[in-house]
Amino acid sequence: MNRKFIEDILKKVQEGTLQLEQALEKLREFPFEDIGFVRIDHHRELRRGFPEVIFCQGKSIFQIKTIAERLWKKKNLVVATRADEKIYQAIKEVIPEAVYYPQARIVSAGEVKPAINKGKFILIISAGTGDIPVAEEAKVTAELMGNKVETLYDVGVAGIHRLLEEKKLVLKANVLVVVAGMEGALPGVVGGLVDKPVIAVPTSIGYGASFGGVSPLLTMLTSCSPGIAVVNIDNGFGAGYLASLINNMNIEVK
Repeated sequence: MNRKFIEDILKKVQEGTLQLEQALEKLREFPFEDIGFVRIDHHRELRRGFPEVIFCQGKSIFQIKTIAERLWKKKNLVVATRADEKIYQAIKEVIPEAVYYPQARIVSAGEVKPAINKGKFILIISAGTGDIPVAEEAKVTAELMGNKVETLYDVGVAGIHRLLEEKKLVLKANVLVVVAGMEGALPGVVGGLVDKPVIAVPTSIGYGASFGGVSPLLTMLTSCSPGIAVVNIDNGFGAGYLASLINNMNIEVK
């Protein structure tokens, strides 16, 4: 339930084309809708600027379809993360307009806002090719939230000249999301080059002693480069979301 949805209802009441009781019925499930196994937060876009997102992992196909359909009926942009092809096909049954981003494992449906801060962009950097799925989750999330996004993949510290070759791009970015597995050193390197916020994303990619992402997580948390924030292991969505909030700070959004 976005701002435009409520504005349309109030305008119709003001014009006399919609009765008060009818308007109240349309707003009956505001700010949330309790359907037993979930309480859908229809108020979130008004409160935070972006609607509730469906985290698919751990949910049944029935639950995911139901939540997606209810969000869609309230004119929300529908976004589902950690979604596979099966989940995409299930959502498409109730929302034919649904689009799937296989690398990012994201399903979306609805009108995406154009880039809000057109003069600034978010740069998504991955250390290795194996980190790209997490990087793509961050990229798609940031784009769906109305940001211009650039990418720079496979520039890890094992061949640091690959990063330095793209130094101009790195320095132009307004916010940087750096995704790395193994030992997770890349965010600290990037942080030492720029005067902008760096969001570090540890991934579960790596040999045994990387402990499924714990080693890069600890490396990023203990980095000596200031200005680095760290999200959870493989949390591309959280990184893209935070990058969007930073990129669009102090911009009036109507």
